[in-house]
Amino acid sequence: MDARYSRQVALPDFGAAAQDKLARARVLVIGAGGLGSSVIPALVAAGVGTVGIIDDDRVELSNLHRQHIHGVADVGEPKVRSAASRVAQIDPLATVVPIQVRLTSQNALELFADYDLVLDGSDNFPTRYLANDAAVLTGIPLVWGAVSQYGGQVGVSFGTTYRDLFPTPPPPGSVLSCEVGGVLPTTVGVIGSLMATEALKLLTGIGEPLVGRVTVFDGLTGAFRTIAYERDPLGEPITGLIDYELFCGVKGTNEIAGVLLDVREQWEVALVSLPGAVHIPLGELEQRLAELPHEPIIAYCHHGIRSAQARDLLLAHGFDASHLEGGIDAWARDRDPGMARY
Repeated sequence: MDARYSRQVALPDFGAAAQDKLARARVLVIGAGGLGSSVIPALVAAGVGTVGIIDDDRVELSNLHRQHIHGVADVGEPKVRSAASRVAQIDPLATVVPIQVRLTSQNALELFADYDLVLDGSDNFPTRYLANDAAVLTGIPLVWGAVSQYGGQVGVSFGTTYRDLFPTPPPPGSVLSCEVGGVLPTTVGVIGSLMATEALKLLTGIGEPLVGRVTVFDGLTGAFRTIAYERDPLGEPITGLIDYELFCGVKGTNEIAGVLLDVREQWEVALVSLPGAVHIPLGELEQRLAELPHEPIIAYCHHGIRSAQARDLLLAHGFDASHLEGGIDAWARDRDPGMARY
């Protein structure tokens, strides 16, 4: 046994048998960005035999505060190439497979079929739902992670899936991207490390993986909480891959298919707001309908009460309208702990 692994082989219930399982394992990591920067080195250092990395992006200077697998000299380079070069310094004998393409409905099943486990470190909902469905169809476990501002979440899709926890995607624009809302780099490191831990547990059989549970981390308080969930008895069976950008209500990668309407008061908007939203307080909405375009409208407020009234008003005037149930408050509690202190 290689001396480099002696400290983990010495762990109770680990031993040489678990290390052999890692050496034979083939793992695919989606994304060589913030989460991938923690996941990829951890897997290689632990002795995972083959690590595939899929990402079509290139390194930018704004990445470096949280994507520590890359350096200044890598700016402009493909992230998969930079990541593979960096982990070669950890273990030159590791098999790292850089895949410089975007994960799509056309290539996901073929790619997943070549691996034992997938870790999803992507930063958008179409890819998260695609990864979940492809993992279900190929029968392999999926570890997923997500970060926003000061918080993040980790879960395992295997038996119970990401769709059981989040049956439908959020309204477009209702979750801030790292570019718009910012992200604390250490939070990314925490979530990435937790993802790698779940992968090692699944591959070796030690511990209790987060199946049917999701761990939520709040970096501002240092608090963790675990939320249990079950199979959705009304969930539609996954029989094939679909158009995930259409499913998530986006055109291309970032364009919002609809208009966000903030019906809160101005003082609330000053505390936190969603990018690109039109602001019309509920009390003024009926008098200002002419300011709204005739496109699908998603109304939101703090708790969802005013936005439901706004939706009903808009529907009565012929608009295609919906609203964010539970408002920003409910959404943040489950998906964006950093926003939840508003």
